[in-house]
Amino acid sequence: MFISKMIVMNIQKGKPVPSFKLEDEKGNIVSSENLLGSKYILFFYPKDDSPGCTKEACSVRDNYKALTKKGYKVFGVSPDKAKKHQKFIDKYEFQYPLLADTEKEMINAFGLWGPKKFMGREIVGVYRKTVLVNEKGIISHIIEKVVTKAHGQQILDVIENSSELVTA
Repeated sequence: MFISKMIVMNIQKGKPVPSFKLEDEKGNIVSSENLLGSKYILFFYPKDDSPGCTKEACSVRDNYKALTKKGYKVFGVSPDKAKKHQKFIDKYEFQYPLLADTEKEMINAFGLWGPKKFMGREIVGVYRKTVLVNEKGIISHIIEKVVTKAHGQQILDVIENSSELVTA
């Protein structure tokens, strides 16, 4: 049995994004360093092809063009292996890469792994959060309460409410 703990994220709006370096489903390296100069979205989710994660990823897919028109690159992040990511992408025709954090290095660096409730019981897993990062590598927004079936629109709403975005 787990003892409930308060979620302690290692990320904060207005602070630099934690350093990361992961492979996507094709073996391409994606890192905080090579993304400097680009705005990007990192949506963290527990597991490929599960009901809630599929709704979330499909909602992002359905809003992908609008997100990229706003100048953002989009990445999903989970502990699944690259091969499983590729099957997930093929099945649902995602236009964006999925980062394979099999060792949970990035997830832990962001403070997004720990005890949580799932179907009435406590488990250890990934906290479903989304992080928006500006061109300077600064976290401009964190979506803490993800609405899985409308997440793409939820991200767009945050972007369009520019008063919530940190630009410095």
